[in-house]
Amino acid sequence: MNYFSPDFLEFFKELAANNHKDWFDENRKRYEKEVKEPFKIFVGDIIGQLRASHEPNLLIEPKDAIFRINRDIRFSKDKAPYKTNVSALISAKGRKSPDYPALYIELSPEKLGIYGGAYMLKPVQVKQLREHMAANLSAFQKLNSDSNFRKHFPEGIVGQAQKRVDKAVAEAAEKEPILFQKQFYYHHDVPPEIIPTDGLFITVMDHYEASKDLMHFLREGLGM
Repeated sequence: MNYFSPDFLEFFKELAANNHKDWFDENRKRYEKEVKEPFKIFVGDIIGQLRASHEPNLLIEPKDAIFRINRDIRFSKDKAPYKTNVSALISAKGRKSPDYPALYIELSPEKLGIYGGAYMLKPVQVKQLREHMAANLSAFQKLNSDSNFRKHFPEGIVGQAQKRVDKAVAEAAEKEPILFQKQFYYHHDVPPEIIPTDGLFITVMDHYEASKDLMHFLREGLGM
């Protein structure tokens, strides 16, 4: 199924050059027709497929997963009011739980971004996940180096690192430097030309399938 017309990409290109309320108000109906409603349908279909095949507890609606297009400019030097992409965090807890390992997608004229893993973790969760990895190091390394996973996410697990770890995981961290990280996520940017085609849905699902075992390993480590 083709969810988006070519005007989806064109809308955001024009918005980038006219990022102010007057332009957006003039193009609001266009936004709703070419961006908002198709994205809602697309996210709904992703949720439905995941619920049916892998995650029966995924009982959210698209509105629970989709982020607003309005930017939070209160503490930002950039006062442009609108994002130039659409995005959704698809998990049983929705977009309000960024610590839950889940599928995150972002569509823009620059890319189709497909992400997963554990990104915004509290310090206690970082400690918890490191200990889980250290206790199951071989299993983690096997998942992170899996050929199908690396085909879809060539860099594997990435994230911001720290200089030190607790003594309990220090020995394992010397064997596997990923344990020094405080984020454990993976991502792949697909050329944006895929967005207005019928290959979009299968591309996202292929990436999910390739990463689901690692995603469940991270959830297990966080007790989720």
